[in-house]
Amino acid sequence: MTVSMASATGLFNQRKCDWDWDFVEALNISPDTLPQIITKTTLRLTEAFTFRWPALAEAKLVSVVGDGAANNIGAGCSTRHKIALMAGTSGAIRVVFEGEPPDELPPALWCYRVSEKRVVVGGALSNGGGLVKWLTDSLNVDIDPHSLQKELAALEPDSHGLTILPFWSGERSPGWSTDARGTIFGLRQQTTPVEIMRAALESIAYRFALITRALDQIAPGAAIFAAGNALRASPVWLQIIADVLGRPLLFGGTAEASIRGAALLALEAVGKIATIEEDSVVVEQVFEPDMTRHALYQQGLARQEELYEKFN
Repeated sequence: MTVSMASATGLFNQRKCDWDWDFVEALNISPDTLPQIITKTTLRLTEAFTFRWPALAEAKLVSVVGDGAANNIGAGCSTRHKIALMAGTSGAIRVVFEGEPPDELPPALWCYRVSEKRVVVGGALSNGGGLVKWLTDSLNVDIDPHSLQKELAALEPDSHGLTILPFWSGERSPGWSTDARGTIFGLRQQTTPVEIMRAALESIAYRFALITRALDQIAPGAAIFAAGNALRASPVWLQIIADVLGRPLLFGGTAEASIRGAALLALEAVGKIATIEEDSVVVEQVFEPDMTRHALYQQGLARQEELYEKFN
């Protein structure tokens, strides 16, 4: 097993880059059931597979890394100066950098290793584009995506009177509540499906904001790069996130950041590129925050936190 995959198991000593043998013993796990942790991969295909695929006979096998780490790297974020915010079916916001894990980790965040020399720190949301899709289907929003974006954009920030806890699929960061459930508070007879959807987009942005606050302790002042197909389909959501954070949001890169990140790590491992830190992505658009809207959203975030505390 590679360092990256082992480090995400909960049985790993992040500083020694080995199994946490005291913890393993305390759990009564037999040491011989744990795989060997490899730090460098020098393996090649076995004879059976080189016969099958002769073109790959001299190919080197490089270390497997976690999808999140690869996603950050593929998004061009592999230093403390760049934070990657991703929204697909779920969501995450992370920083990858060369060095050791932080001495103290804020409760909202997790940390694991990309490799012996790099770590990834961040937080993740169970609900992202998947929740938006669920609402679109369940509320029978039968208008084309372009028109829906226009209707969402026409609504003023936090003007719907709703407070949403977006935990349809439970909660991960920042609160880690095992009992979290989805909640829509403040519904009236006049509430429209589009207002519910706008409130949901804002509610997920609030959770990103809470993780970002914690991440600022690890990567203060870092630029935030956004990626993910759910965001690519919704410029309105990108602007909402920028306004909620009160910081510019740089959008661009590839729709397949994880695959790109894995390729970059492989190129670095075999010496085709000097280091992944030299990589960059094209910024397609910068979403500048509206600080008047930011102030309104702080009220919405405070209401969400108050509701969260009552239920958890």
